[in-house]
Amino acid sequence: MARSRLVGLAVLGTVGAVTATLALSTSSFAVAPATATATYDCGTWGSGLGTLTATDTGGVKKIKLTSTAITMPVGSSANPNSITTTLKVNKTAGGVTSEVQFSAKLNPAMSGGNPITLGPLSLSSGTIATGNTTNSLVLTGTPSATNWSLKIVTSSPTVATVYCTATTTQSSAFTW
Repeated sequence: MARSRLVGLAVLGTVGAVTATLALSTSSFAVAPATATATYDCGTWGSGLGTLTATDTGGVKKIKLTSTAITMPVGSSANPNSITTTLKVNKTAGGVTSEVQFSAKLNPAMSGGNPITLGPLSLSSGTIATGNTTNSLVLTGTPSATNWSLKIVTSSPTVATVYCTATTTQSSAFTW
């Protein structure tokens, strides 16, 4: 009788420890590679190489974009979290390609001539499952309201919309 109680307490203790560990852990999924580069044409904001950093934490997929080649125009500035950024990418799943979007209003304070930091941008349109890949949505022609891969909308202290086209695919597609 004492032995069965002891075994029962040991099992309960193990179950409790496992439950506590699971409750405290965050579900983080690897994205490979974690970073990639692509080239963007953003008109007056410049053109050149941007670094994309992808994360998947708890099923929340995000991409952050930074670039020293793309900068805010001289004489302009942006307050923290005053830029709404939308990034379109191609998703490939089972040989079928479609478009998904990442969007957010997250940025540090930036001033004219400074490199951009946008996001991290959360998946906002479409779905991405484990094993799907995403890559830059490459477009030709002048960036415009109907031809863009990246849209940057500033709201404070000034209002402006900047359209950008990806001119190259990523150095490596992201596999989620």
